[in-house]
Amino acid sequence: MTVVGPFGLSVRDQALEADVQAGLAAVEEGLLEATKSGVPFITEAAQHLVQAGGKRFRPLLVMLAAQFGDPYAPGVVPSAVVVELTHLATLYHDDIMDEAEVRRGVDSANARWGNSVAVLTGDFLFSRASRILADLGPEAVRIQAEAFERLVTGQILETAGPRDGRDPIEHYLDVLEGKTGSLIAVSMRYGAMMSGADDRIVETLTHYGERLGIAFQLADDVLDIASDSHESGKTPGTDLREGIATLPVLHLRARAAASGLPEDQELCAMLDGDLGDDALLGEVLRRLRAHPALEQARRDTIRYAEEARATLAPLPECFAKQALEQLCDAVVHRAG
Repeated sequence: MTVVGPFGLSVRDQALEADVQAGLAAVEEGLLEATKSGVPFITEAAQHLVQAGGKRFRPLLVMLAAQFGDPYAPGVVPSAVVVELTHLATLYHDDIMDEAEVRRGVDSANARWGNSVAVLTGDFLFSRASRILADLGPEAVRIQAEAFERLVTGQILETAGPRDGRDPIEHYLDVLEGKTGSLIAVSMRYGAMMSGADDRIVETLTHYGERLGIAFQLADDVLDIASDSHESGKTPGTDLREGIATLPVLHLRARAAASGLPEDQELCAMLDGDLGDDALLGEVLRRLRAHPALEQARRDTIRYAEEARATLAPLPECFAKQALEQLCDAVVHRAG
């Protein structure tokens, strides 16, 4: 039983382990090949985040989904390269919007080369993903186009904020369905579709990916407040400091508006203050960790993870299904 992916995922079958490991190694080679350019500077910028590492969560899902058909089918690895290239491209663009200075333990592209180079590098990665897609057929292109539309729509909705009268929590979950759920759903769809799996299995795995993607993002929301840096891999309160209204914060604000409790109102005011002050951030984290809003966010996270697990019920019993169920367990564990 060897760990082969993020979040401590382990498999209980040597053949599945070998398939997944070989597939991920081939994806890594494909990423390096796809990010090469005749212009050395473009190669350096395009491979910047590839070489910085990452969990390769989406390619892992492609490999697991492919187990429900022929995992050696020729389109499986290229489709995994496509989803990871797309994900990497969005990171270049996200870092510009967030004015991030660090990504995956290295300087962000915008911090190193400026916004113009970073946005164009992201565009370069999108173009390379499209070139690979062209060889996978028109259906693969259509699926990617629809997912990308949803991804961008989610980002626009996040930037614009909820319209007047819209529940901010519902709005936030809609944002996550587009920004996070769409590409993870496509990872499952590509793996199953490229392997020649039955159409019903393709649809089942796609729905699983959608729910799982939201669950993992919500778990990150909880971890940003509840964990120490060793557990989460980043400094606690990073999202709070950047002014990102994650699910626990949205639950807090909703409770404050509904109850009018002075302690809730005070905590909301602290969140609106200068969280660049370490002492203030520490106090906010202490209070949020003890607040019912964090527990509510945990319950929401676990609900999405259990919804993802429930979608797997019609699938035939196999080691790949067990691995997908284990990813749901990982969400529950991460959310506490």
